[in-house]
Order: sequence, then C-alpha cells, then structure tokens
Amino acid sequence: MSNPPRPPFRIAQTADFYDDAGEPKFADLGLGLFSDHNNIQVSKFAEHRPEITPDQLANCNGVIVLSPSVTANSLADCEDLLAIGRFGVGYDSVDIDACTENNVLAMITAGAVDRPVAEATIGWMIALTHHMLVKDRLVRTGQWNDRTQFMGCELRDRTLGVIGLGGIGRTLVSLLQGFGMQQPIVFDPFVHAELLEEHGVRSVELDELLSTADFVSIHCPLTEQTKGLIGAAELQQMKRDAYLLNTARGGIVDEDALFDALKNHRIAGAALDCFEEEPVTTPHRFRELDNVILAPHSIAWTDELFRDIGRTACQSMLDLSLGNRPCGVLNPVLFEREEFRTKWSRVTGIAQEDLG
Repeated sequence: MSNPPRPPFRIAQTADFYDDAGEPKFADLGLGLFSDHNNIQVSKFAEHRPEITPDQLANCNGVIVLSPSVTANSLADCEDLLAIGRFGVGYDSVDIDACTENNVLAMITAGAVDRPVAEATIGWMIALTHHMLVKDRLVRTGQWNDRTQFMGCELRDRTLGVIGLGGIGRTLVSLLQGFGMQQPIVFDPFVHAELLEEHGVRSVELDELLSTADFVSIHCPLTEQTKGLIGAAELQQMKRDAYLLNTARGGIVDEDALFDALKNHRIAGAALDCFEEEPVTTPHRFRELDNVILAPHSIAWTDELFRDIGRTACQSMLDLSLGNRPCGVLNPVLFEREEFRTKWSRVTGIAQEDLG
C-alpha cells in the first residue's frame, strides 16, 4: 500500500530576498533542496516591512527571515506556524521568548557563516596593519613620496584576542595558524576547558584580553550582557598600537567612545561591519577617519556564504516537515512541550510518536 500524500508544508521568505522586479538578489538561496518534495510550497512576502506583521504569517508553517524583526506582535496569530528561520546566526532581531511562548521554533543557520566571516576578518587584519586604504590613496593622489610615513607590521608574533569562541571565533583561530602569531587568547564565560585545549587558545578575563591583544576581534551575539561591552573604559585598556574588529553587532561597541578613541589615536585603528543604527543611509561620521575601515554589514558576503546559509536554512525547514529535529534551534525546550508536538503533528500529518 502506498503512503498517503503529505499535507502541504508552506514556507515563506521575507520580501527583502528579492529586488523590486521580484527577482532573487542572491545567486543561490538553497531552494533546490525542496525539488524532490512536492508537498513543500515556497512563497515570498508581498512587501518588505521592518517588522513582520501577523497577516504576513497567515497560513505559513515556516518563515525564512533576512532582515525584518520578529516580535511578540508578529506572532499574535500564528496557529500553524512551526518555525522562524533566521538567515544567518545573529538573532537579536527575533524575540526568542515570544517564539517560545507561542510554540514557534527560533532557528539560526549555525556553522554556515563561520568560514567567510573568519576569512574576511583576516583580510581586515592585513589591510589595517599594512595601511592598504591609505597606500591606495597615495597613488591615486600622486603622493608617492609620502609612503615612508606609513610603515606597516606583520601578523607574525602578534596576539589575537577573540571575544566569543563560537564557530566563527574557532574558525578564525584555525585559519590564522600559519601566520606565526602568538597563542590566541579568548574571553568567553561559556567556553569549556576541552574546547580551549582543542583549539590551542588560552582563556582570560576581558581586562587581560584588552590590555594584551594586538587585535581584539568581536564574535559574540548581541544580548543584554554584551550590549555596550566595549566602551570608553575598555578602549582605554587597549594598547595604542592595537586594532578593534567588529563583525558581530554594532550595539556591542559604544560608537561615541570608539570614534573618540580613533580620532585621538588611543588605538591604532578599527574595522567595522556593523553599527548601532542600521541601515546607514547617510554618510557616517567614521568616514572622517583614516584609521578605520567600514563595510555595510556585508564584509563576508560571498556567493558561497549565501549558498551555504540558504541550504542550511532550507534543510532545517525540510527536516521539520519530515518530522526530524532541525539543527540550530535556539529554544529546543519546545521539542518536549505537548502543545508544540501536537501542532507539529497536525501540520505535518506525522504521528507524535514518530516525530523526532
């Protein structure tokens, strides 16, 4: 006897994945994973809204979210919604508590961004220490003979300080092994001794990291605990020839304090991919400074990045539709909750005892 047809599993993407003509902005969003699963129906939101509204979630079983925020109000009427999938690893734009309260899984694409963000961070480290932007400008403006004023330094014998030893931090440490640097140091209250030993890093308190590291690279999420983690006092602890790199979230660093530290050369320089207020649609005040490199929260954007994030996000939705536990779930407590399992069973047509 053949198996009964699976009920439709409806997945929506937020509208910002597409341009004004309705065409995908990115080469590969991973949707090919659904080609052999006829029950999966993919659609996109009709319009972009900074905050997802309840009507956009009507009839959705899963939503893959690029930039809009997900709030308690977003989830006011989500009877059939099983999961919110963030396209990336940052989740400060998603109200996790509200998801849990409404029996909605909150998911990130864990692991998919590790390599490109780590690689971009190394590129920035080299660009900063070799004054690449300044030297480019010397040629463009005919100031060739000023080159002796901009002597650089190598990564060799320098110390990397990592704030947050998650997947990106660990990949960064691994990729830098061939540069002859000193043993990396890390500040992460949640890191285990076995992980430190495995990756050859030394755990220190934040004060020691700031005063020791030649590069302070931020790779932690934005939470209540990390908001404003790097302020004036912390920047004052850094060495004058040290660099700050932030590819995480803008709110972790006090921008006023950083601008002042850079303008007065209390640290050597910085590279910023994220800002307290985004998007930045007017010229930012950091443009005045020669010792900072800026990017519009996209320094790690590559075709490979979006391919891998897309496939990871789609695989999580596919797993959920098949009754399997997806990876990257931020509120796994729901898997043990009767209300969620009842909804999961109803939406997928899979008996509760067969769910993951």
